[in-house]
Amino acid sequence: MATAAAAEPGLTPLESPVPACMFAPEPGYGSEPCRAGRDQAAESLLGESEAQPGLSSKLALVSPTGEQYDCLLKDLRSRTEEGSGETIYMVGAGSDGGDYGLEEKDMAASVATVQSLCEQIDADLVLLRERRESGGRVRDYLIRRRVPENDFLEVRVAVVGNVDAGKSTLLGVLTHGELDNGRGFARQKLFRHKHELESGRTSSVGNDILGFDQQGAVVNQPDSHGGSLDWTRICQRSSKVITFIDLAGHEKYLKTTVFGMTGHLPDFCMLMVGSNAGIIGMTKEHLGLALALNVPVFVVVTKIDMCPANILQETLKLLQRLLKSPGCRKIPVLVQNNDDVIVTASNFSSERMCPIFQISNVTGENMDLLKMFLNLLSSRSTFKDDEPAEFQIDDTYSVPGVGTVVSGTTLRGWIRLNDTLLLGPDPLGVFIPIPVKSIHRKRMPVKEVRGGQTASFALKKIKRSAIRKGMVMVSPRLSPQASWEFEAEILVLHHPTTISPRYQAMVHCGSIRQTATILSMSKECLRTGDKATVHFRFIKTPEYLHTDQRLVFREGRTKAIGTITKLLQAKPQARTQSARKAALQGDAANEDAAPAGSSLQSQQLKSAASGRHRGGQRHRGRTELNSSGSAAPPAAGLGNC
Repeated sequence: MATAAAAEPGLTPLESPVPACMFAPEPGYGSEPCRAGRDQAAESLLGESEAQPGLSSKLALVSPTGEQYDCLLKDLRSRTEEGSGETIYMVGAGSDGGDYGLEEKDMAASVATVQSLCEQIDADLVLLRERRESGGRVRDYLIRRRVPENDFLEVRVAVVGNVDAGKSTLLGVLTHGELDNGRGFARQKLFRHKHELESGRTSSVGNDILGFDQQGAVVNQPDSHGGSLDWTRICQRSSKVITFIDLAGHEKYLKTTVFGMTGHLPDFCMLMVGSNAGIIGMTKEHLGLALALNVPVFVVVTKIDMCPANILQETLKLLQRLLKSPGCRKIPVLVQNNDDVIVTASNFSSERMCPIFQISNVTGENMDLLKMFLNLLSSRSTFKDDEPAEFQIDDTYSVPGVGTVVSGTTLRGWIRLNDTLLLGPDPLGVFIPIPVKSIHRKRMPVKEVRGGQTASFALKKIKRSAIRKGMVMVSPRLSPQASWEFEAEILVLHHPTTISPRYQAMVHCGSIRQTATILSMSKECLRTGDKATVHFRFIKTPEYLHTDQRLVFREGRTKAIGTITKLLQAKPQARTQSARKAALQGDAANEDAAPAGSSLQSQQLKSAASGRHRGGQRHRGRTELNSSGSAAPPAAGLGNC
């Protein structure tokens, strides 16, 4: 088959452009040439004849019939949709067990066919590599769909690793195109705070972008005066933008790092290891966090220019042992040339393969391999047109002349300019309608965003203080409900003693970060390694949750991961403003209808109760007094004591 995804052994079957059912021996299956079409008209396609090779042959692209061309087109369209607009296509390799490779004449004809297929789906064809095999030449192409002028493919990469591993320095070199001087020159352009410049340590979640054009060339060009990047210009010239989420490596900023990994929804995770220091400090902590959230990981070993050869080999040996351990179960692959990059990028989405890059920020060694790998990464987020919109907020700003601005990630659906969405939940669990005044992606104004893209919205008639991280903006079609309580399947990764009911810890779930109490558990107590169904209740405010959401449960050195299985609508329930007004009016009407004597008696009872109880019950008594319309005499409560 000329379009098999890769020639190397160990490739996942998902990359095959033609379904395996096509080559099944049953006569009934032979009439299904395409996974999408499944029409009966091409029964003769799959049986190979002397005149015409079948789709499993490497010669299928040389001169396909009309039916075969349609089948190849459907398959290429489905592969680009699976890869979020791009795929790696191999010409000259079949799945029929024959020799790989094509002669010059057949290769030219096959490439012309693939070029024609790309024109049909409005995509570009870029040659990645060409190599000799026993039967001739084999070529790998990157097929990437063309995007409109103000649109681009987006891939989010979280950058984690121990302090002083070189995270910010690497991002400075990648995004600004200038090598480091070995003394922190490259990282100075990325820091957001004065104390970061002084200490050289990142303490906040930073965002940096790296743009690639249709041919895979980097488009980042810093300003010659201030050295800053013009994000709007980069996005306009890019067909693909890599967003780096620069996270903190120091242990005291672990809370920020966990929020960056859960709230910013990275597609991939880049784990940085200093070759001279090895796997120390927070390296294992961050790797475990990425594994718990099912984020594919690739490793970058830095500072190879200053590290002795024996220390570097020791670090690589420890790293491979860690990745092969039962907790990780990864397949480490040392990337040393372009062939390794293409093979690992083709199979990286399977989450088992873990490429290891060895780079130097001072000499620039192997930097081109890392850039090529980043260019070949495909977004893992899926998108459907007909889903109602949902946007999670992970940061808020107050911009002079604009007003309140929120940034975050569009989880699903379309959001367009001037759409009215429901913002919430507030501390009472209420969602309020609010229009979207303007939309920006990477500082570039746009008219709409779709699921999987990050964006910033300017909102009308709301103060920044009324919005917090963890709130959402959703379509009114969803009729959202806030939840105080939920159940989750929890796995305790580490705890020094035991966890029992009434235990409190910080829950990270998407951009939500709030303390929750354990009300009950399916076991009496939990220790390290235990699994249980746990009933949680938020301490401060209700939140908007989904079932099957991943959560991280953290307190000090205690760490647990889990999945939400059930949402519980416990009191106080989230109610809309109109429902609250109706309830208050109903209470007032009941009070008016009641006899005066019974009203006075009930007021005295409430006053006495408010004097005896502590905490929430006393406040509840005061609220009920206020809603009744008149206050009881102070002596009434004291006289009953």
